[in-house]
Amino acid sequence: MRYWTSTATLAALLLLPNMPATGNEKPAPRNELSRYDARIKPADRKHWAFQPIRRRSLPSVSNKAWVRNPIDAFVLAKLESRGWAPSPPAERRVLLRRIHIDLVGLPPTPAEQRAFLNDDRPDAIDHVVESLLASPRHGERWGRHWLDVVRYAETAGYERDAAKPHVWRYRDYVIRAFNDDKPFDRFLLEQVAGDELPDADAETMIASGFHRLGPWDDEPADPDEDRFDQLDDMVNTTSMAFLGLTMGCARCHDHKLEPLTMHDYYRMVAIFNPLRRPQAGRTELDMPAGSRRELALWSEKEKQLRPLVARADAIRKSKDKDKLAEIEREIDKVRREMPPLPRGYFMHEPSGVIPATHIMLRGKASRPGPEVRPGFPTVIVSKQPEFPQPNGTSQRRLTLARWMASPDNPLTARVIVNRVWQWHFGEGLVRTPSDFGTAGDRPSHPELLDWLTSRFIEDGWSLKKLHRLILDSNSYRMSKKWRAEQGKADPENRYLWRFPYRRLEVEAIRDSMLAVSGQLNGKMYGPWMYPEVPKDALAGSSDPDKIWRPFDETEASRRTVYAHIKRSFVVPLLEVLDLCDTTRTSEKRLVTTVAPQALTLFNGSFANRQAAHFAARLQREAGDNRERQVRHAYELALCRPPTEPEMQRMLRFLAEGTDQRALVQMCRVILNLNEFVYPD
Repeated sequence: MRYWTSTATLAALLLLPNMPATGNEKPAPRNELSRYDARIKPADRKHWAFQPIRRRSLPSVSNKAWVRNPIDAFVLAKLESRGWAPSPPAERRVLLRRIHIDLVGLPPTPAEQRAFLNDDRPDAIDHVVESLLASPRHGERWGRHWLDVVRYAETAGYERDAAKPHVWRYRDYVIRAFNDDKPFDRFLLEQVAGDELPDADAETMIASGFHRLGPWDDEPADPDEDRFDQLDDMVNTTSMAFLGLTMGCARCHDHKLEPLTMHDYYRMVAIFNPLRRPQAGRTELDMPAGSRRELALWSEKEKQLRPLVARADAIRKSKDKDKLAEIEREIDKVRREMPPLPRGYFMHEPSGVIPATHIMLRGKASRPGPEVRPGFPTVIVSKQPEFPQPNGTSQRRLTLARWMASPDNPLTARVIVNRVWQWHFGEGLVRTPSDFGTAGDRPSHPELLDWLTSRFIEDGWSLKKLHRLILDSNSYRMSKKWRAEQGKADPENRYLWRFPYRRLEVEAIRDSMLAVSGQLNGKMYGPWMYPEVPKDALAGSSDPDKIWRPFDETEASRRTVYAHIKRSFVVPLLEVLDLCDTTRTSEKRLVTTVAPQALTLFNGSFANRQAAHFAARLQREAGDNRERQVRHAYELALCRPPTEPEMQRMLRFLAEGTDQRALVQMCRVILNLNEFVYPD
């Protein structure tokens, strides 16, 4: 479907590709903007994702005993319609490891395995789920999922790729939000408009750093064009992350595949246009974060401090020590009166003047067309909202955020529910999680998606309640058993006839290795750490001595979510195992299978170091008995005892060695088993 109007009417405005640009086209008058909205037809609004969310009734099924909760009814109805049956349930050990890695990104310890296996209560696994949802490790695992969506990295990218000051506070905010089960509608409000909320404080201002996470060119060839590239990044990320709409494709012309116009796009640009990036030339600046009262006091004290510091500098040049001591006492007094506000990395609206926003002909900042007012995509609103008068800020982002977080918006809740499903099952019910438009994938189970979404809203937008619901289902607790007939007819498992087979993300692989070796440093929050990087990888840098800090194994053994993410230099281990592209919103990790992955995991310094630590742990905890060492190794790494053939092979291998090296090599092999990175 293409969304165009007559070239005669809008040729000057759009500069359509078949019309040459002469440089003296006149922009259309303002009333031409209404013609954009007229291009959205009633048929466009009938797309499934633009329909109101409806609480669906449960379908009837034959095998009622399999239905543990409503999710199962929707899944089973689809299967029975084809004459299929779901896979049998996963074994208890398998399910335990699946849930642990899913919810906290770490395998269960042998003590946790024993406690579960000895718990004969019918709801034993539910108690495991509750304990993991309450664990602070849950936010580290699930916060990383969200960081993919918001294109989080800790440097600006481009040539200098300078570090972003205090950007890690946003990462910590996300981890805490998932641990605290912050309602997702509030989570959205704080990120899109945290500085505009009536109860704005340090936390919400740091959350609004969402808009500043993208790459930034500190020395652009065309500053005006770069400014609109930054606005484009905000519009595109916000619309894809929260609405599942590819608004960015309408910057230069009406969207070719979706009912989204240039007017829609620039309405969204107008919402973000008042934001400015705090900077001093090529240097990024952070800012104090706090409530309005705290910031007013901080600003007042800073004004008092400025002349005092200047006087102190002048006095130092004269070495008049008596006067210097007096002025320094005054400086200390003012500083003690300043509220101790954290520094944060976020945009701000520094003045009361709101800049005009124009449609840019062919998306070029140098070619402004007619002025536009802020607004929302026409296809999903019956009437454009009235934006309030500015109050300290423009209030435009707060108006947008409240609309996006409204139950009346058909997209936002559906999009996040689908993302959560994807992060549990590997694929969403909609397999294009950031594109719910007409060009995106249709849901495999539309009734289930709507039922889950309406339940999610009723449950107060609680992600933990959604987790409980999904993990409580037999659909989640199925095994991965392959059935040839169903596999041939549905190789992509769109009917959910078995639990999917998928590789762990690099964070879960690395963190699991650290946990198994006994080296995992549980320190949470704060500035990033620097994983070890091979010297050869640094050799190609123009400044190899400064690009990366010296290796500190204790600090580098923290969870991978705290690893420094530098856009121009990704840690080789993370890169080879498919860390997401941090330059833009990432809806789903790629899963490649290439030789460097095997070489990195088998021969890399990190893997070999963890194998040595793993072997030392086995000797400490299992003694010198080889059989106990093998059994303990399998329980730590794979959460199961070795089979008899596995035990005998490992014992023969260890018998051939005469020192610690044989045990280290056995540990290296276990960490490289398919079963370690492809759980259950």
